[in-house]
Amino acid sequence: MPTRFATDTAVVPLGSGRYEARIDPGWWIERGPNGGYVAALILRAVSAEVGEPERRLRSFTVHYLAPPVEGPVEVLVTVERQGRSMTSASARLVQQGKSLAIAVGAFSTARPSIEFCDLVMPDVAPPEELETLSAGPTPEGAPRTRPMIHDRYEQRWAIGPLPFSGGSEAISGGWIRLARPELGEEGAEVDEHLLVAMADAWIPPVFGRISVPAAVPTIDLTVHLRNPLPPAFDDWVLVVFRSSVASDGFIEEDGELWSRDGLLLAQSRQLAVFLA
Repeated sequence: MPTRFATDTAVVPLGSGRYEARIDPGWWIERGPNGGYVAALILRAVSAEVGEPERRLRSFTVHYLAPPVEGPVEVLVTVERQGRSMTSASARLVQQGKSLAIAVGAFSTARPSIEFCDLVMPDVAPPEELETLSAGPTPEGAPRTRPMIHDRYEQRWAIGPLPFSGGSEAISGGWIRLARPELGEEGAEVDEHLLVAMADAWIPPVFGRISVPAAVPTIDLTVHLRNPLPPAFDDWVLVVFRSSVASDGFIEEDGELWSRDGLLLAQSRQLAVFLA
């Protein structure tokens, strides 16, 4: 049976680079669907149009123009260039005649290269030793009245000050995976679509530095897929996100996504608007 994530990001080809999909409210945050969920949905259409599994996703960028509402959408995909080893494609998410997001992706085979990684995986307790993080109330402090994105993932906090605790740095992270059957979701093999979604699924690190609830809707999100995923990889992913600069109403966020055994799976960067 397909997972809730696979069902809610599924696309149906209509021909000529057009794909039909549906925005599901189960992946909501306060002002609309989560940006990672929207990115994964667009990526489904782009991957299908490229149609070359041997060319792995290397980079995917989405600019969010306006939040979609619940209901049908179309993804319009254009293969911009198909070279000997790399394919570049663009996409546009359209709903009710309005463009709501634009995206660019790069897919490539492996290339001869030097190999190094100066990043170090954070030293944290394994997920089995940590408690599941409760979604709690909405950012505005009101009780939640419907399922939201944090019901779709199981998260175990391991890094940084807790949200709205007024800490001294903007860093947060821990273990994340799709919620398991006891939480209403089947386990799932992690692929590039889920990694892109996870790059924007964690609680924003700036929340740990402030004491008053706020919102930080994403303007743009870029995810770089690094090492190939292990075969049949269905395990927790360790994520860590940092924000170093908040200025003039905008804040950046850099992320790393790791496998349990220390393999760097992806890096991300996004710019968000800070709404007190």
